[in-house]
Amino acid sequence: MVKIILKKGKEESLLRRHPWIFSGAIHRIESAIEEGDLVEIMDAKGQFLAIGYYSDGSIAVRVLSFEPTVVDTLFWKQKIEKAYVLRQKIALTDSKSTNCYRLIHAEGDEISGLIIDIYNTTAVVQCHAIGIHRLRNDIKNALLEVYQNKIISIYDKSAETLPPLYVKNLNFKNEYLYGSIETPQNVLENDHTFAIDWVTGQKTGFFLDQRNNRQLLSAYVRDKTVLNAFCYSGGFSVYALKAGAKHVESVDISPKAIDLTTQNVALNAPFTGTHEARAEDVLTFFKNQTQKYEVIIVDPPAFAKSMAKRHNAVQAYKRLNIMALRALMPSGILFTFSCSQVVDIDLFYNTIVAAAMETNRSVRLIHRLTQPADHPVSLFHPEGAYLKGLVLYVE
Repeated sequence: MVKIILKKGKEESLLRRHPWIFSGAIHRIESAIEEGDLVEIMDAKGQFLAIGYYSDGSIAVRVLSFEPTVVDTLFWKQKIEKAYVLRQKIALTDSKSTNCYRLIHAEGDEISGLIIDIYNTTAVVQCHAIGIHRLRNDIKNALLEVYQNKIISIYDKSAETLPPLYVKNLNFKNEYLYGSIETPQNVLENDHTFAIDWVTGQKTGFFLDQRNNRQLLSAYVRDKTVLNAFCYSGGFSVYALKAGAKHVESVDISPKAIDLTTQNVALNAPFTGTHEARAEDVLTFFKNQTQKYEVIIVDPPAFAKSMAKRHNAVQAYKRLNIMALRALMPSGILFTFSCSQVVDIDLFYNTIVAAAMETNRSVRLIHRLTQPADHPVSLFHPEGAYLKGLVLYVE
């Protein structure tokens, strides 16, 4: 295993168990190295610090273990078992009402660069780094050992998240690592039914991180008119309709998303309320819309994925929320979200405050929202707290 020696003093973050080593912290690499190679990290005195895998980028090493170990199927089995136990503790693995959840949440489960989502009997694996992807067969074998006959297929959906040159050189395409199953497949979330297509859908097929927030919405929508902006597959819309909303409108720029929403609404019918779905740009929709709503959900995609784009993202969040606030009836409720990791909760909060000030309406905060417990955040890696939400009462 290649050894990487850090500059003096650069071991401090590792001693605090932060799982990233930046390229500027490296003093020398003791032999030839390739992208994705497993490495041992040593301090300036030659003392062992961690094992991780190498990346040719700003984050040069992502840590897999702070203890000397062999990274093999047994290693992965132990990692996956630990993650599985957490999901047992939060009553997800054997739930009668929910059979889809996140099993591995990257740094939150001490496996930087790896996502695994469970959709009933299928595990969807998404690798965000070459080092993890090179180990996917060990990960597959460990999954099968932990889950045994509870998993009948494992799908690798990493083509969109790995470096494009790596994907091109390998001619890699998303594929089943084990078994296969025709999509879409129906899953349950809090007794709501959703058709999941992990082959052609966004991310791993569904936005599992909004499960608790969708459930909270149910308390605010009975006999109300509801707008679900950036609806994707209609999660918030389905919850609103099942909770007795009078009328729900779902808006997304993607016709495929609108088709998914229509399909999911049909799976959960009948309702007392009505539903309308529109394939339209959300900002254009707000500009042209004169109707007011009693509840609005604004859940856009990440507006910024790097610090360089953070300022533009903040301005976009502000414009969007000004429009949403103006589209609310008096005594309306706004659920507003950001999943941009580089926009922290304080910056997001202040951005929404600025939007509220511009509308000259009285606005009160009634809930702060975040990701659910199957998307845990390591205390040593606060960057993992990516999902931020505010529920506002607007007079």
